[in-house]
Amino acid sequence: MSRYQHFIQNFTKAVLRTKRNIEEIEIIAVSKRKQISDIQLVMEEGHLSFGENQLQEVVKKWPDIRMKESNTRLHFIGGIQSKKLSDIVNHCDVIHTIDREKLLPILKKIDNSVLVNKDFFIQINTGNEAQKSGVSLNKAENFIEICKNNDIQIKGLMCLPPINEPSEKHFQIMQNLAINNHIKYLSMGMSNDYETALRYGSTHIRVGTAIFGERN
Repeated sequence: MSRYQHFIQNFTKAVLRTKRNIEEIEIIAVSKRKQISDIQLVMEEGHLSFGENQLQEVVKKWPDIRMKESNTRLHFIGGIQSKKLSDIVNHCDVIHTIDREKLLPILKKIDNSVLVNKDFFIQINTGNEAQKSGVSLNKAENFIEICKNNDIQIKGLMCLPPINEPSEKHFQIMQNLAINNHIKYLSMGMSNDYETALRYGSTHIRVGTAIFGERN
């Protein structure tokens, strides 16, 4: 059994334990710092949804991959530099890390025929960590409203809980925030805590190590 198949077996059991509908959950195989050959092995297993956190890696790897397999879905899950946002939107299908007002005028300048096929998530800094990107919790609802007022369709919320705290309370905060603001998708949970995230309504789990193994 391959590493990917082993993960899918565990994931399927977790979905049953959390009484979720497997159709509602997208597994994002996080392929940062992985070679095209590694990605292709996972694609040969039938997996088409991947995540990257740096534009230079997206540009280096994905045009070639997508020439051969146009059905791939590419998620951008890294911090966004303003000057790179347009290129990120052009290359990726889902952007998980919208986190400040300064990005909105840049999005508004992108042609609507491009934007209409993209999904945008707001990154929430649930632990209010100074070193981490994301909208602070006390400003989250206001920022969601600002996005709406700027005609930016926000489909989801994303978080990276502090590593020294249980994820559970952060996922619960996210679930409540999504419900209160009528937001459909939640991007939360990684290799080590995705089952907890599923219990709190995660729709997008970001899995690297459990699918690809340790990074060099």
